[in-house]
Amino acid sequence: MTKSKPQIRDRTIFDVHPIKVVLKFIFLTWFKLTGWQTTKSAPEGAGITIAAPHTSNWDIIYALGAAIIFDVKIYFSIKDSWCRVPVIGPMILWFGGIPIDRSSQGQGQVGQIKQFVERHKENRIFFLFTPEGTRAKVSAWKTGFYHVAQDCGLPIFLAKVDYRTKESGVFHAYQLTGDKEADIAAIQESYKSVYGKFPLQQFPRYAGPLPKISEAEAMAMRALYSFKGVATLAEIAARAKFHEITAEMLDFLVGKGVLERITMVVEGRAISTYRLTLAGNGCLLHLSPSLS
Repeated sequence: MTKSKPQIRDRTIFDVHPIKVVLKFIFLTWFKLTGWQTTKSAPEGAGITIAAPHTSNWDIIYALGAAIIFDVKIYFSIKDSWCRVPVIGPMILWFGGIPIDRSSQGQGQVGQIKQFVERHKENRIFFLFTPEGTRAKVSAWKTGFYHVAQDCGLPIFLAKVDYRTKESGVFHAYQLTGDKEADIAAIQESYKSVYGKFPLQQFPRYAGPLPKISEAEAMAMRALYSFKGVATLAEIAARAKFHEITAEMLDFLVGKGVLERITMVVEGRAISTYRLTLAGNGCLLHLSPSLS
């Protein structure tokens, strides 16, 4: 007899208040004793949440801890074979497991996931996916999460489990632009500064911690981001409503690799314009909980 396929549960442990209270106490205590902390806040509403890099099963535990501390209900993708294991399988589903069948027989499940997300999108639920798809080393992301977010009209919440800073949680709510290639590139760039448990296995490759950016510099970067292209010093200062933005400040950011300076000749005059680099886009996602 063919075993029935594991099904996503509408009701999980996050719906049982007494259990949530106990788990919250456990995770708060554990994080405090081990030096871990959550990100500053968690976004409201529903979102397709990606967690990277994924190099250890501990990633899910720390992500789950941050969600419980923030009183957020999460669902997470996991190989359906785990959900078939006696005792362990039902527990995984009870904790919000989304069984993923990567065989040829699982082709229709993306539609099923979309229907499930659509049914719950009005609630504060994070639908967690690991774009690497495995703990082993990979050279590309699986981008099914992007299509689910696009089809359901939801933002992509960027979550991390950083073993260098010991920080877990969502750091940005990314609004899709419709340009999949550019969106994925910016998102991946933001993960180059997140240190996985086994960094040699992570993708994208770890490139080092974020550069130190002051609030004034962050304001300049956010203003420049709003132009979606190049802008002059005067335009950036006007948009930021911050008169202390100077050419020296922008040149300093150029030196950090987050801005690029482009010299244009207009009516015989050389004018400096600036734009965010790909690294600047990735850095800015960490500096701002959301960008319009």
